[in-house]
Amino acid sequence: MTPDDPPPEAAIAVFAKAPVPGEVKTRLAGVLGMDAAASLHTGLVRHALATAVHARLGPVSLWCTPDASHSFFERCAAEFGVRLEVQQGADLGERMARAFERARTPLLVIGADCPALTQRHLAEAAASLRDADAVFVPAEDGGYVLVGLARPVRGLFDEIPWGTAAVMARTRDRLQRARARWVELDPLWDVDRPDDYARLQREGLLAEVLS
Repeated sequence: MTPDDPPPEAAIAVFAKAPVPGEVKTRLAGVLGMDAAASLHTGLVRHALATAVHARLGPVSLWCTPDASHSFFERCAAEFGVRLEVQQGADLGERMARAFERARTPLLVIGADCPALTQRHLAEAAASLRDADAVFVPAEDGGYVLVGLARPVRGLFDEIPWGTAAVMARTRDRLQRARARWVELDPLWDVDRPDDYARLQREGLLAEVLS
């Protein structure tokens, strides 16, 4: 993609939990306290939504769990002009698979834990789907912070050990079995542990997230 090319169209789905103290950012709650950890989570979700909307690639939706009734989700819909959807499925893989099955255009799915993910990363991921079946931004911890599909890839999310360092490696196996063509962009880091929070501060992103 050159500077003169129009941005490719791709919908973006942001997956997020309701910011209930004690149920989000639990590995940081011991350091920050449950309320502060939940506040960090809300800031991360809003940051992810702002990044997705400002990328101007296509419609943005917020996929909520356990449902869309939390007032925070309603405020996000009003502030960012996004559609609310409810995640459905027994695990993360099934929930993402259902989102991709409903997509009518190429779709990028992101979480809210990677404030290092920028509009440029989203544009590069969308552009990759012009020629590839799938695109990923791997996470430094072995998972991934973005997955995009031009169309659903059968079996891609089956039997993945979510939350472990084997997620991306197992996903590559699924892609090879499906004979899918995929692109991996440079790895990024997400915010889960106290060391990640320290990095968030060190790299000057904390104030941006909480603004």
